[in-house]
Amino acid sequence: MTTYSEEFKLVARPGEISFSKGLDGVVAAESTKSYVDGLGGRLVYHGHPIEELAEESTFEEVFFLLLYDRLPTAAELARFTGQLQQHREIPEEIYAIVRDHAARRGVHPMTVLRTAISALAVFDEHAEEDTPETHQAQAVQITSKMATVAAAIGRVRSGQAIVHPRSDLSHAANYFYMMMGRVPDAFEARLTDVLLILHADHESNASTFAALVVKSTLADTYSAVVAGIAALKGPLHGGANEQVMKMLESIGSPERVAAWLDEAMAQKKKIMGFGHRVYKTMDPRATILRGYAREVTRRAGTERWLVMAEQIEKTMVEKFAQKGIWPNVDFFSGVVMASLGIDPSMFTPLFAVGRSAGWVAHAWEQRQDNRLFRPRFVYVGPESEPYIPLAERK
Repeated sequence: MTTYSEEFKLVARPGEISFSKGLDGVVAAESTKSYVDGLGGRLVYHGHPIEELAEESTFEEVFFLLLYDRLPTAAELARFTGQLQQHREIPEEIYAIVRDHAARRGVHPMTVLRTAISALAVFDEHAEEDTPETHQAQAVQITSKMATVAAAIGRVRSGQAIVHPRSDLSHAANYFYMMMGRVPDAFEARLTDVLLILHADHESNASTFAALVVKSTLADTYSAVVAGIAALKGPLHGGANEQVMKMLESIGSPERVAAWLDEAMAQKKKIMGFGHRVYKTMDPRATILRGYAREVTRRAGTERWLVMAEQIEKTMVEKFAQKGIWPNVDFFSGVVMASLGIDPSMFTPLFAVGRSAGWVAHAWEQRQDNRLFRPRFVYVGPESEPYIPLAERK
């Protein structure tokens, strides 16, 4: 196998030139935002362990940290929180997009979210301006409005009236209020906050990389975020937790777990919520959510989901831990979100509400030291083919 360098033409027979499929292990940029330690099972946001942030922090504070690379003072946090609250409402035209499309049969909620966020750029008179001030203003506006759009989609899909945002609640509590139509209690508000914090960033994941590729062209921030939404929509990225709940529902009861797993493994089916491209041990976000799962399932009367999940976890860890296959964040987040009363089809939009903070933070970082992403392909087609006139082709 020949490894590519600038001295080689990228024309070869299939398999002749080695490359990293899926860009596994390829370093594409430097970042100050977050770090995933796959072997140690650690996730760090600018030096702060995710366990510490999930215990002590809020989404607003974590968003500030990702955007500015430091924790805010009390005055800065109050001002930043006020900015997020100020920009929650969305134009009536965006609500119309949601009403017209979110309940259509077969339309994925992420499709509507992608369309609505793209349309938001039309209502931002500074969308095309390329200054530090406009970048940071758009970061706040997009992240704030993402929650409003996502919640509205969920309401329309369930046949309920849209709930407009309030300005006297935290970002997480307001999102819960817009989804459920009631103000959350302290536990529900905190758990929603934790969900958003855990999903806020995760180094160079597929959706963040997609956003960076778009931003590297000097496209506007809305375009970069839309690219992130499009990548997150895929079941190999943001849609896995929905598949976990479908798996648990298909199993039905704790008594059927063992037989279902035996059959699934005999048929070499993928067990959803296990394995990760980076983590080769327990995903720390899964550990945090497993702790919350006990209380939220008790409250909701859905303990069977957690019992089933822990049975599956025990069996999978016994069989596959030595191969580096452990539960990831999707495995317990599905149980937690469903027990909060969130429909599984809305799991990925919630993911986007949290991850929007990471997308805009990385987009701003990319713009500050930009270089257009331009990787290469190995061409394995013919180097020369005769042109056959149309009338002579068979």
